[in-house]
Amino acid sequence: MIRLTFDPFDPGALLTEFCRGRTEVGAVATFTGLARADAGSTAVLELEAYPGFSEAEIGKIAAEAQVRFKLADHFILHRIGRIGPGEPIVFVATAARHRRAAFEACDFLMDYLKSRAPFWKKEHGPDGARWVEPRAEDHADIARWDKERSS
Repeated sequence: MIRLTFDPFDPGALLTEFCRGRTEVGAVATFTGLARADAGSTAVLELEAYPGFSEAEIGKIAAEAQVRFKLADHFILHRIGRIGPGEPIVFVATAARHRRAAFEACDFLMDYLKSRAPFWKKEHGPDGARWVEPRAEDHADIARWDKERSS
């Protein structure tokens, strides 16, 4: 499942719900990303998305993860709108028979969300607003998955 929301969320409650009744898996891996202040330079983070389109594009990579890592299930929740420092911005959960697949799928999904997902990110701080692009490290992280894809 993939969901975008303007509303704050509780990662613990999401994990509890995702794990409820699971008897077919041996592992659940999660990642929760928090909006950071970057040493006081960011007062508010703003994310824009195109409803429908963004979920569909994220759904394509989630379907790839489902097959590639033999997942039993996955869940992605991503905030959009204005988000304050310290607030959860993204929650990814993966369920698989074995831990390695769950960990790797979670990592794969986060690398995609960080560098290629159709979000437009703007930081608002004391010096005004600025658009944020993926960093070189983000591109390097996703490149390793592309390399595996072509092998």
